[in-house]
Amino acid sequence: MSAVFYEIRHYQARPGGRDAWVRYMEDVVLPFQAAGGMSVIASFIDEENPDGYVWIRRFEDEAQREELYAAIYESDRWRNEIRPAVMELLIPEATVVTRVVPTALSALR
Repeated sequence: MSAVFYEIRHYQARPGGRDAWVRYMEDVVLPFQAAGGMSVIASFIDEENPDGYVWIRRFEDEAQREELYAAIYESDRWRNEIRPAVMELLIPEATVVTRVVPTALSALR
């Protein structure tokens, strides 16, 4: 089986704050992470939850995930600028991260 895996990340914006979150995510967080080497696959709003947001990232293997996490989340910009804004826009304790591995059929696509 392939070492490739995905993270499906479910976030909860503060009540009524999803539009502000999506703007910040698309204008700041996603470009910052992509510039740092993260493979961002998709970004979604939750149709059933007015403050729900979901995004997906892809990793080649655990070593790559660890390397990218360190580069992104230990950077000065993340710690001093982006993380504080994220904490104001989201309910951090409501975050759910699911790690999934593609099946053989998915890997062919």
